[in-house]
Amino acid sequence: MMWRAGHTLSRRLAERSAARLWSNNPPKCPPSVSSQLDSSPRPQAEKQRRKRQREKAILSGQQPSSENNIVNWSEKEKIVYTSPAPPGAKKDTKTDFPSSYSPEYVESCWYQWWEKEGFFSPDQDRLSHGVERTFSLCIPPPNVTGTLHLGHALTVAVEDALVRWRRMQGCRVLWVPGCDHAGIATQAVVERRLLRRTGKLRQDFSREEFLQEVWKWKEEKGEAIYQQLRGLGASLDWSRACFTMDPAFCRAVTAAFVRLCDSGLIYRSEGLINWSCALQSAISDIEVDWKELGGQTMLSVPGYERKVEFGTMLTFAYPVDGQGGEVAVSTTRPETMLGDVAVAVHPDDPRYQAFHGKHCRHPFSSRLLPIITDTLVDMQLGTGAVKVTPAHDHTDFLLSQRHALPRLTVIGGDGTMTPSCGQWLQGVKRFDARQLVVDALVEKKLFRETKSHAMTLPICSRSGDVIEPLLKKQWFVRCDGMAKRAVRAVEDGQLEIIPHHYTKTWTNWLSNISDWCISRQLWWGHQIPAYQVQLPHSADQPEEQWVWGQSEDEARQRAAVKYGVKLEDIRLIRDPDVLDTWFSSGLFPFAMLGWPEQTSDLKRFYPNSILETGSDLIFFWVARMVMLGTELTGQLPFKQVLFHSLVRDKYGRKMSKSLGNVIDPLDVIHGVSLQRLQEKVKEGNLDPREQLVAMEAQRKDFPRGIPQCGTDALRFALCSHRTQGEDISLSINQVLSCRHFCNKMWQTLRFTLGVLGENTAPLGTLEETNPASSMERWICSRLYSTVAQCERAFEAYELHNVTSVLHSFWVHSLCDVYLECVKPVIVKQNEEAVVWSDSELTNSQRQAIPAVLYHCVSLSLALLSPFMPFITEELWQRLEPFRPGPVAQTSLCVQPYPQSSKLEHWRFPEEEKDFLLVQEVVRVARSLRAQCGLTKEKPAMWVVCSPSQAQVLLHFGSAVWTLSRISSLQICCPDGGDAVQPRCSSPPPEGSLVGVVDHTCQLHLPVQSRMDIDTQILQLSQRRDKLLPKLDQVLQRLRSPDHLTKVPAHVRQQMDRKISALKQELKMIEDQMKLLQETQTAG
Repeated sequence: MMWRAGHTLSRRLAERSAARLWSNNPPKCPPSVSSQLDSSPRPQAEKQRRKRQREKAILSGQQPSSENNIVNWSEKEKIVYTSPAPPGAKKDTKTDFPSSYSPEYVESCWYQWWEKEGFFSPDQDRLSHGVERTFSLCIPPPNVTGTLHLGHALTVAVEDALVRWRRMQGCRVLWVPGCDHAGIATQAVVERRLLRRTGKLRQDFSREEFLQEVWKWKEEKGEAIYQQLRGLGASLDWSRACFTMDPAFCRAVTAAFVRLCDSGLIYRSEGLINWSCALQSAISDIEVDWKELGGQTMLSVPGYERKVEFGTMLTFAYPVDGQGGEVAVSTTRPETMLGDVAVAVHPDDPRYQAFHGKHCRHPFSSRLLPIITDTLVDMQLGTGAVKVTPAHDHTDFLLSQRHALPRLTVIGGDGTMTPSCGQWLQGVKRFDARQLVVDALVEKKLFRETKSHAMTLPICSRSGDVIEPLLKKQWFVRCDGMAKRAVRAVEDGQLEIIPHHYTKTWTNWLSNISDWCISRQLWWGHQIPAYQVQLPHSADQPEEQWVWGQSEDEARQRAAVKYGVKLEDIRLIRDPDVLDTWFSSGLFPFAMLGWPEQTSDLKRFYPNSILETGSDLIFFWVARMVMLGTELTGQLPFKQVLFHSLVRDKYGRKMSKSLGNVIDPLDVIHGVSLQRLQEKVKEGNLDPREQLVAMEAQRKDFPRGIPQCGTDALRFALCSHRTQGEDISLSINQVLSCRHFCNKMWQTLRFTLGVLGENTAPLGTLEETNPASSMERWICSRLYSTVAQCERAFEAYELHNVTSVLHSFWVHSLCDVYLECVKPVIVKQNEEAVVWSDSELTNSQRQAIPAVLYHCVSLSLALLSPFMPFITEELWQRLEPFRPGPVAQTSLCVQPYPQSSKLEHWRFPEEEKDFLLVQEVVRVARSLRAQCGLTKEKPAMWVVCSPSQAQVLLHFGSAVWTLSRISSLQICCPDGGDAVQPRCSSPPPEGSLVGVVDHTCQLHLPVQSRMDIDTQILQLSQRRDKLLPKLDQVLQRLRSPDHLTKVPAHVRQQMDRKISALKQELKMIEDQMKLLQETQTAG
């Protein structure tokens, strides 16, 4: 799971820049992953400062300025679906409609029915709207040991939205579920379990016995992650579920290894790797955590009873042989000095000119260490001399290659000192040896000083052990050629990376790639199909002899041919190591479809249409899939890569188990108490300070726990963020707001069903429904525009825009405007408030309202279905008895997705444009009512406007009256206008309150004696204080020197109109304040 000398080397170079005394021109190496993912990486000190600030904000009670303080919620009634039904049976929606939305009620039964009916299968020949197009992808396989976190939930929400959208479009959709065997993580879990249950270590079992225990654990726990994915509503084809240790997948892994070996792309060599002494295995970069130390720090290390000191720099001297002088060097790891093979200085350093070509004498082994010169040494740092330990330092390893230096291993795989250190240190633990070495240097009077030193310490995320760079013979993948093809694929447009700014990151990293170590010293995983060959008299051969094959028999045949010996003379010993988990994961897009066999699935669905995943996996997984897929299949594994952002907590911290700030999506879906949240933190193996910070953050953020929000609300909230942009800071308040939206949908359906239940005339089909009245044309046109916007945003993978326009349509257009306008007509709650007279609304138009309402709601549910599958299915099924015409499908999830081309007869752009004026008039009218303290009264108002505006207000007169809650609207057009003049009134009364709509339209509300004049003056003053900075801001832009040359003409016109309107409103405010003050004085 690592790129050799990539992330580790670059981090090591950064960490040791002062300690190792290298210059600012280090050897060419891949840039670090952290810097790749952050275009402007902050120095470690800055990161530490920000971390401390966040912790201080939590512990001191400060809250992020952009966030509401805590989650405010009240316990909602939980309604449970209780109708008896066998598993997989369709839910009965003919039961009573509950009065309020309850996630538990809504989300029961539907998923089991979808799965049983096979709606998630690509073999949807029954779709009447099917098209000859496939859409295939795999889910990034979660670890079999894992549980869902919000990162998983974001992945599922985004991918399932795309999958359901394409399926409703009629595409042949395949979304394959999978699970990764997670070699190190799984082995560690089972080892702990065995130790707890039997008191035995892994080494107390044979390999076969231990693997049997792992499979037992997998059978017990392995399905948990799949059930969690079902709980999130993921419409995966479970019949094709793929586990990376399944027999078919194992055959694919073996075939890939053998083919890459045959082509020379996999080779065996000695290299410096990340080693966990606790696990006694190489580990990947992704399994290395970097702990920032500000200086001297005592840390707990596995296998040590006492804490170990880190963050100190020690300086000692090497005597120069035969010269009587010495060369002082500095190190943070004095125990490695037993492996020093040279001392390096800069060739131009005058202090060491006399020592060029000389040797230092090692104080403990009496070995001679050459003093070498290299321009990489920085003369200005420290003593200007550097100790060289090639077998235990990545930088020194590169230097040994330049100067042909030997490599002496002094720390073994178990973390103890090797026999080459001498009997006094042999078998001593490395950090115990550290103090012994220091004491011995003091005794020999070679110790010079020690001081506190800020550094970055690599920690194994699986064991908590300190990583040890060790020199080992391992299997490596030669990456250079494959990486170049991966870069060209993006440059030539064969592979599209979204967002496009990751293209530069992709190119830079792959252009500096190193070879990839794929050996892991584990038992759980894909055992490497390579065999060491032992032949008669092979003991005389200094080099190892290896063959590989799909089976041991094939390997034996290869060995016989390769070495020209008889089969019976060959003895094969299989490599006990397993392959890096990322190697098998890199095969997933084609191995899941049956490769290397040419299956029908492989022919139909490979290459995949898209890969969607987190941006943090761009190198660990995505790059490897592209390289391996292209090499092994001759095709790119997918055509597009879509990266989503990382999910952070409200304080801006990455959600991490090591910080204790991970939120389980199931806790958001079902709700959880604060007590249980705190118990989960205590169950984790956190540093005491991190535990304190985590628990305090929970107490502040969730004093009453997390409310039950439901799956639909969580999915909608996640997709509402701009997932292709900055990292996502998700708050529970946002999810709770989406639950309120679910309730809004629920109540809308209750109203709609009431309207449809009282309607006696049959509903027309969508094609037969032609809106006649002004409000019907407006709402239908708004829906047409919404569908068109959804189409564009879906195609661009801008899901936040889709959710935004759908929420806006349902809440602000359908509920806040249309339903409010038609309620008085339909339910006749208040005879005086009927807005359409018989002359304005014919009987046929009145009968068309239920049809328009039905289709608006039904189509909106279909539009929302990819994001909120449970509530939309529930509500859509309840509309079924009123559905006109034949039903295309039995479930909403396979209904045709609404298309703007089918709604052309609902397109009225002029109605939408004109209604913008109505909405502004309503806004100003409500503001004037509020200023006067009018809550129930319906006053008369005057509007002074242009003739064209008067035409619009007359056209939508009923909507203006209803939404503004006024008794009448008197229209005055000072500029005349033949068309509207007969319906115009006299000017508004003197002394009216005035509200400005725009520079040609003002509303007037006569001042009543019962008004609270002091309140009015205060409100007007506050309004003036808000407008003045706005006017100043626009004027500042106007005074910009390049305003006339760089700002387009139409934008300048808009600014001029805005300035005019602001000045006019300010003048009217001053006039009104003067009038009110006069009235107050006269009173």
